Amino acid sequence: MDRFAALVLSLPACNSTLRMRLWRSLKETGCGVLRDGVYLLPSSATACEVLAKLESEIGSWGGFAMTLELAARSESQVEKLRKLFDRSSEYGVLVRRIGGAKVSLAELGPRRAQTEIRRIERALEKLAAIDFHAGPAAAQAAAAMDDLKASYRAAFARGEPRHSRRPLRRLDAARYRNRTWATRRSPWVDRLASAWLIKRFIDRDARFAWIARPSERPKNAIGFDFDGAEFTHAGHRVTYEVLLASFGLDADPALAEIGAAVHFLDVGGIPVPDAKGLETMLKGAREKARSDDALLAHSMRAFDLLYSGYRTA
Repeated sequence: MDRFAALVLSLPACNSTLRMRLWRSLKETGCGVLRDGVYLLPSSATACEVLAKLESEIGSWGGFAMTLELAARSESQVEKLRKLFDRSSEYGVLVRRIGGAKVSLAELGPRRAQTEIRRIERALEKLAAIDFHAGPAAAQAAAAMDDLKASYRAAFARGEPRHSRRPLRRLDAARYRNRTWATRRSPWVDRLASAWLIKRFIDRDARFAWIARPSERPKNAIGFDFDGAEFTHAGHRVTYEVLLASFGLDADPALAEIGAAVHFLDVGGIPVPDAKGLETMLKGAREKARSDDALLAHSMRAFDLLYSGYRTA
């Protein structure tokens, strides 16, 4: 069972400077706040050393502090305590900053863009150092950082060798028109969003085949979102995001916003405020639909409205 180092403290009421210094120190060390005056770190030699130092400093300032070991008694308690160290929202702030830098590369120019990239990298490294239970959000931020660097190289360093990881190929949409697109039946968020994207932005005459297994894919149909399909999850991208990048649609901020919600609902990671609303609308569409074609038709309207909202925001 997980154990935690706990710092229990009480500060002089009149010393606001002390409170601010302590708050900064606790934030920098990545402490979770159990309640006012009780701060936790996952138990380790480093954590005990950090909290012991803070305990000593608080005592020298005239406050009270004691470092204890806290042991969870059940897995549910461990889960609740781990949530105190969830960095998803902080990664979200950095990913939005990365997205802003990517859009502004031409405006910034090579020198200022490089400076901003270095600043973001340092911020990401600092956050990673206090991310004790790294998960999908950390991977999502790392992937966004890789994309920003790739965009910088494409814009300002065309003669330099590219990163060794093979990038997605940019495809000609003209080769994918008036086609049949096959995916797994009973589609849900990623497949529904991908089908909407295909129909609205890639192949307006697209027809869809809902299959139980890859071997059922119709001859010459383009597969998406299943193992071995032409378009499916790649790296940290879900299928919708792979389609965005493959057809050069990721420069549309509204489509990218939808992609963030789809990513979160499909594989987790950085929370997106509109994701819950999108999921609720799609659940309503699923309840109303009597077939996969009907489900897509209802979902198309939901994605159309979401896209229009983002376009006018």
